[in-house]
Amino acid sequence: MAFTIAIDGPAAAGKGTISKAVAGHFGFAHLDTGLLYRAVGAKTLDGTDAIAAAQALTARDLEAENLRTPEVAQAASRVAVIGEVRAALVDFQRAFARRAGGAVLDGRDIGTVICPNAEAKLFVTASAEVRAERRYRELVGKGVSTSFETVLADVKERDARDRDRAEAPMVAAKDAVVIDTSALGIEEAVSTAIAAIETARSR
Repeated sequence: MAFTIAIDGPAAAGKGTISKAVAGHFGFAHLDTGLLYRAVGAKTLDGTDAIAAAQALTARDLEAENLRTPEVAQAASRVAVIGEVRAALVDFQRAFARRAGGAVLDGRDIGTVICPNAEAKLFVTASAEVRAERRYRELVGKGVSTSFETVLADVKERDARDRDRAEAPMVAAKDAVVIDTSALGIEEAVSTAIAAIETARSR
């Protein structure tokens, strides 16, 4: 039986961590839809046309090792505003969402555009400062030389681009449960998400 959980929210809010934990808890398949855009963005950094890259994307492209770099993240945000790119990736996401056994998809527009009829919807957010601090620590831990101010500026720039784009802007679905992780630890955030999903499953 298909059961779709849509988890949206801005970068570094914790939706990826929550999505993986939720998928593990319920035994559902998980798709980080941001990887689709990162994979396309990574190809554009090599000079490939964004639309052509999206149309030719394969599951193997999601395994590339460079998809988590700041440069690819910014490239992903840039290609995500292109309508033709989004259209090319919609079918892949919707097919995954309705697979037997349940699915968790996290991204920016899952509950509003990709799966508006998802059985459970969450919008995971946090303040820009908190998210920038998380991303800064992550980058420093990987040996990346940067500053908190630079990361914060990148977070705000990406937020604005994701929120203000004409195609599928990032916004909480009207029926989504909003979870602000600014002051939540991982365990508390995950338990809050699971409780919201359990409520949806019991309807």
